Amino acid sequence: MADHQEASVTLPSDPASVAAARRYVAEVLCEWGLPDDAETADSVRLIVSELATNAVQHTFGQSPTFTVDIRLEREEWLRVGVTDSYPRWPKRLPAAVQQDNGRGMVIIRWLAVEAGGRLSVTPTEDGGKTVWIALPWTAGTPIAAAGGC
Repeated sequence: MADHQEASVTLPSDPASVAAARRYVAEVLCEWGLPDDAETADSVRLIVSELATNAVQHTFGQSPTFTVDIRLEREEWLRVGVTDSYPRWPKRLPAAVQQDNGRGMVIIRWLAVEAGGRLSVTPTEDGGKTVWIALPWTAGTPIAAAGGC
């Protein structure tokens, strides 16, 4: 088994791409041995949904695509990143009681920490950024799953 596995997909910055990103990540995680019904899989799907939604909604049309990167490092850490070309970094907004949005980064950070992971943001060469989550890998040795996905 390789020390490092990677997968990525680039999608248009369109609301329909959020579901496509979530499905893609779920399929990759299943191929790597994380059952679809695992708690970590649920958390990763929610995190990817939030990050992809941010890439679509908060780039104001200045990032025509976004990329989802998935990395499994030494069968210990799962890293998922969403990259867009918009230069402004995400901010945690104060969530007013009646506010319907603005809580995505709070949710993402909480889910990452709850799972023993972390959230980080790194700049890209083209002036954009990648928002990363890193979570401990809980599926054991990644193998092609025989069902469960």
